[in-house]
Amino acid sequence: MSYRKLGRTSAQRKALLRDLTTAVIMNGRIETTEARAKEVRRTVEKMITLGKRGDLHARRQAAAFLRCGVVETKLDGEKVVETTSLQKLFNEVAPKYEGRNGGYTRIIKTEPRRGDASQMVILELV
Repeated sequence: MSYRKLGRTSAQRKALLRDLTTAVIMNGRIETTEARAKEVRRTVEKMITLGKRGDLHARRQAAAFLRCGVVETKLDGEKVVETTSLQKLFNEVAPKYEGRNGGYTRIIKTEPRRGDASQMVILELV
């Protein structure tokens, strides 16, 4: 099994990937280092594939990985309606890629970070 360790323990690495994956699904794009983006791309594509399947088992697998972040809050008459990252994945993001077999993200290189000159990139959904 090949993966980047990103200078962290396994629990820290898993938490980092969960947070960044949730951020990509919630916002559509993030700015991070190149090594992190290449690892997060793998998990984002797996989550979108689960969203395309759309069955109960896929929803539970995605819920076990994603953070339960609130994407949007609306006022519907007297009720307050909140949209979570899991709902956004299954209702908005996955149907957009229904006819596409993989390649849901793109990495765009930007300028190096000022402090340590590590290569920064923008990871966004296509």
